[in-house]
Parts: sequence; structure tokens; C-alpha cells
Amino acid sequence: MTLFGTAGIRGPVEEVTPSLALSVGQATGEPGETFVVGRDGRETGPALAAAVEAGLESAGADVRRVGEVPTPALAFASRGRKGVMLTASHNPPEDNGIKLFANGVEYDRNAERAIEDRIEGDDDPDTTNLARWDQWGRPSTLEVLDQYRDAVVAYVREQFGDSRSADGTPTPLAGLSVAVDCGNGMGSHATPRVLERLGAEVIAINANVDGHFDARESKPTPETLSEFVAFLEEGSFDIGLAHDGDADRLVVLGPDGEVIHEDTVLAVVAAHYTETSDVDDPVVVTTPNASARIDEQVRSAGGRVERVRLGALHEGIARVRREAARGAEGADDDTAVVFAAEPWKHIHTAFGGWIDGVASAAVVAALVANAGNTAALRDPITERPYRKISVDCPDDVKVDAMAALETALPDAFPEATVDTDYGVRLEFDDASWVLVRPSGTEPYVRIYAESDAVDELVEAARTVVESTIADSS
Repeated sequence: MTLFGTAGIRGPVEEVTPSLALSVGQATGEPGETFVVGRDGRETGPALAAAVEAGLESAGADVRRVGEVPTPALAFASRGRKGVMLTASHNPPEDNGIKLFANGVEYDRNAERAIEDRIEGDDDPDTTNLARWDQWGRPSTLEVLDQYRDAVVAYVREQFGDSRSADGTPTPLAGLSVAVDCGNGMGSHATPRVLERLGAEVIAINANVDGHFDARESKPTPETLSEFVAFLEEGSFDIGLAHDGDADRLVVLGPDGEVIHEDTVLAVVAAHYTETSDVDDPVVVTTPNASARIDEQVRSAGGRVERVRLGALHEGIARVRREAARGAEGADDDTAVVFAAEPWKHIHTAFGGWIDGVASAAVVAALVANAGNTAALRDPITERPYRKISVDCPDDVKVDAMAALETALPDAFPEATVDTDYGVRLEFDDASWVLVRPSGTEPYVRIYAESDAVDELVEAARTVVESTIADSS
């Protein structure tokens, strides 16, 4: 049984049903444990949350209901205990999902598989995770939003606290004009207030929670943000920020409404954390599809980059820490993961182990305030043309095709450095790169590439991929 994808369980509510939520809760709960349970603003959230709570309590766990919160706020509340978030993130309103946390970190693959195995065995009375009648857990409510907002504000003040108001309060965003598109999502509960407390002048739009996402689609893209882009063009703002439905993603826009490439944002923040780190071996964890511009900025700031599969930043952080603890090759006695991110999603490791779009909004705004404008912040970044394409590949051919591509692609590009941990990634001396990996949900092999000659690189890679798939069929 496979329920969990790269971001928990997610899908249409005909699949993510109250019955499934009950089973997940019952398979996850344990006597004596405490879970915080939260949800985003989707119409199906209350029923699914109730089902998860019933499952957890019947397995013996106590439940603290935190209500409607951003996913990072739920993760924050799960420190020292466990948590369940009902959200489909940037998916359409008819979808929902279940994401599990332990001590502020998403469940890893092994923990998720254990849940799947337990659910699969529920038909066997000997394996059903039902507590004895007098051991069932109890529910209560818990307020976390104020604590979470306070924590984000305190963290950013600590990071960028040089500017102060008349009463001595750190105001790192003083004088900065910010527009925030909350997209009818959970960012409405956090980002505008956090930015205002940090000293910014904030205009928030679509800042009412609406489970239908009537203002725009939940996923913020250049297309879905067209009205926000026009709003920025007509206004006078230093920066625009936009969230998805649960506020774990962040899109950054310039004052002219241009969407700043997600890898440029990642590179800027990674460079900041590397430069300001006080460890000898600062590490940034990212994913195979992330740009070489990140490597360039981190290396120039004195750090190094490690990559991990999509959706597994927390596993990559844990791996680097394990390697440092045992003195593995490449690790230093003073090694630390200073930042972890994949496009759109950032983990601020000094703040917590979860993806946090609200903290990212505040950190990026502070970096813009320090630099003076978004253009100055982007200036050190070399932004090469980027393309992503899909090549048809039947699901039953993917394994053989990818195995063959581990040889075929390096043979076709002998000048490249090769990494085959998560697909096949080829890196070139001029910082160009190409990544070939199978889609986890569709019958495709994906090709990602970045290069000054990106079209030629993509077509050369496509020729090898198509030929290899044909030979593997």
C-alpha cells in the first residue's frame, strides 16, 4: 500500500476520505502521546480533522485542537510532541491531504511506511491499533497562532535587528513597503501581522480565508498572480509576496510585478545564511532540480551544497548531521546545516525543522530592506535560461530506462560531472546542468536544464532519453 507521496497524503476528497483520515489517525496514535491537529481553510477540513482526532484518541493519544492555522504554525506547535495537518497546500479546493509531524519535522519515509503497513493490516484484529476502552485519549483546544507569530518576529529581529524604533524595538523592515497576496489561504492569519510588527508598511490582498479560493487558484504562479502583478505595477511597493493555501510556499515579486525566479530567491537566502554562519563548514541542503546558481553563491560565501530527493529536505538535514557526527568524508567537526530549501519552500534551520513560508516572507523582506531594493539583492546572481520538459515513458519502463540512462547520459556528455543519487544530474564547468528523473505521479521522464545554450542542451538530452526509453520498452 502506498499512501504517502513527497508531501504527505494528498488528493481529491473522494480518495482522502473521513474513513482514510480515521485510519491514519488510528494507525499513528499511541497511548500516552500528545498530538496537535490543525487544518487549512478548505471546506472539507473540519470533517477530516474530526475523523483524524477520533482515530488518534481511539488509539490512546491525547489531541490538542489548534484549529485553522498555517502549516508552519502547526509544525511549530508539534515541537516536543507530534502533529497532524489537514491540508492540500497549493492543490485545488476539491482536494485535501494529511501531513504528519514529530517534534517540528515531517515524518520520514520509514515512519510513513510504518503507518501504511499498519493501515494495511487493519483487517486483522490482532494488528488493529485500538487502545483499551479506558485508555482512549482526550481532546482539548490550544492557541498557537500568537505564539507562532511572536516566534517568527523574534527570530527575524535577532537576525536583522540593527534598525530600531523610537522606543528601542528592533524594526528591521522600517520604511519598507510590502504588498502581500494571501490567496484566501492561511497566510492571512500570519504574514501581514508579522511584517507590520517588524516595521513594514503592509497592504494585504485576498487576506480573507475562503476554502473555495475564489480570488485566485491556490498555487501562486505568474499566471494565477496576474491581478497581483497588475496591482504591483499600479502601486508603489518595494516588494510583493504571495502564498499558497497553507503558507508553506512563498513567491517573491519585484516592485514592477516581475516574479523573481524561485532559484534566485533560494540562492539569495542561502548566501545570507552561509555568510552569517559562525561554523567552519556551513552546508545548504537542496534538491536535484535546483539551479547551479545556488552552488555558486554558497561556494563564494564559504559553504557547500548537498542534494537530496524532492520532498525530503528533512531527510537531507538528518543525513548531513549524521555524517558530521561520525566524521564522514566531507564533514567537519564544526559542520551545520544553515539552510535547506527546494524551489518555493524553505527551512530556516536556526528557527525550526519545518518548511515555513511566513518566516521566508519576513527574512526575504529583511534582505531587501538591507540591500535597498530587489535589484541590488539579485545583482550578484547569474541567472541563466532554464527549461523543463516531459518525455513520454510508460510507468513499467521507468526503472529500466533510468538504469540505462545512468550510463547513456554520461557517455553522451563525457565532459560532465555526474551524480546519480536522485535521477541523473550532469554538471558542466560553465555552471550549466541537466537533470533527468522519472515523474512519481505521471508516465513521464522529466528533463530539467539550465544553460546559456539551454535549448541545445535540452535537445541533446532529449535525444538520448527518447532513444534509451525506446530501447528499454
